[in-house]
Amino acid sequence: MISDLAAWLFALLVVNPINAEIRERIETANLPLQAFQQSQQCLANHGPRLLAQAENDPVWAVGTAIGITTGWTSSTQLLDTNDPDCLVLTRLLAHEGRENTGS
Repeated sequence: MISDLAAWLFALLVVNPINAEIRERIETANLPLQAFQQSQQCLANHGPRLLAQAENDPVWAVGTAIGITTGWTSSTQLLDTNDPDCLVLTRLLAHEGRENTGS
């Protein structure tokens, strides 16, 4: 029961906002269709893995949710940088973070 609650909390506070943020940044960046498709494939591959990890490790889920919502943890840390489909997202999110920090 606790693991289900942790997975739900993780989805609510981490996965859903990250999906919305990524969609917004992709639209703002006017990325080509291929980059958009790669980013969607990355989310399709790693979203379920993250939810399973959250369900299996409630402490990790809560800690990660707090880290993401407070800004202590970057959402790029949740993506697999070795997956070619995730490269577009990690670059986009990393670039956006530097841009916001420098302003």
